[in-house]
Amino acid sequence: RDISFQLDAGASIAVVGPSGAGKSTLTSLLLRFWEYQQGEIDFGGQPLKSYAAEDLRAQMAVIPQQAYLFNASLRENICLARPDASDAEVEDAAKQAEIHDFVTGLSEGYDTFIGEQGVRLSGGERQRVAIARAILKDAPLLLLDEPTAHLDVRTEQDVLSSLFALMRGKTALLITHRLIGLDAVDEILVLDRGKIVQRGKQAELTREAGLYRQLYQLQHQILPEG
Repeated sequence: RDISFQLDAGASIAVVGPSGAGKSTLTSLLLRFWEYQQGEIDFGGQPLKSYAAEDLRAQMAVIPQQAYLFNASLRENICLARPDASDAEVEDAAKQAEIHDFVTGLSEGYDTFIGEQGVRLSGGERQRVAIARAILKDAPLLLLDEPTAHLDVRTEQDVLSSLFALMRGKTALLITHRLIGLDAVDEILVLDRGKIVQRGKQAELTREAGLYRQLYQLQHQILPEG
């Protein structure tokens, strides 16, 4: 409701807020899983609805909270983004996602089958496959939808390091309820009940009274003074 923001080329925005704030709704609208009834969303200067859904999604590399993986080889799962990619391009993407050493340590390397939904991989390894897939696709917009939601704290920190390296210099929209490492984004939008209630950089938002500081203190176990 009454949401307005602009994500410039090469910039990054994080959308944060409690459960039910509207973060997932925003993702569904951008990917045209849902259609908006009022207002307008432009992508590349054109109305979002002027794109066929398939053409629009081809312009976005999405890293979801749980990547869809096939019961196929690691190479095939990474190549889902670009089936015509060369072995060298796949390996370069895996190196940037920091999963190449793990893969080469397996007896069958990139030809290793990972099971349905990547059951033979850990949560962190599955997310790194998704990161490699996004790197290989190299789409104009990088959309990260709760990419560390199901990871333990240590794995989350390692994966976030790779994600923020990937976001650097790219047009990126990060949807998250986890307020970790957000000093790396250009702007933070704080959603609550479908509206933007705060916006700014992390240093500003942690200083001023409001929802962001409350959430930040809860997640970092910071007790208010007095």
